[in-house]
Amino acid sequence: MQPRRFGRSIAAVLAGLVTIFALSLGIDQLFHELGVYPPWGEPMNDTGDNLLALSYRIVIAVFGCWLTARLAPHSPMRHALILGGIGVVLSTLGAFAAINMNMGPAWYPILLVLSSMPCAWLGGALARRNAI
Repeated sequence: MQPRRFGRSIAAVLAGLVTIFALSLGIDQLFHELGVYPPWGEPMNDTGDNLLALSYRIVIAVFGCWLTARLAPHSPMRHALILGGIGVVLSTLGAFAAINMNMGPAWYPILLVLSSMPCAWLGGALARRNAI
């Protein structure tokens, strides 16, 4: 692969990753500020709060993977799935930390791990569909 295309591949994946982090943490912060969620550092045990967080994180993950696929210089689905794999690793690390720190129900971070690859596939598929 040409160095320029490799750099564009890395940039596409990083753009999706940064977008997912920024949007997720931004919405989290907004909900903490509005009192929807408990203050940072306190466990979030309410099922509704966790379902809310899961729902927007899934939408954001699909969007981030779609963005990665659209920016990819080639093989958009592969780029989206690479970002999904990164999501699995980071979500797994986060799940271990959240469960060990008793920050809420274990099902929430586990579902984040399990939804990473389906979100990546959907984002890649939507990008491929829009490119046709």
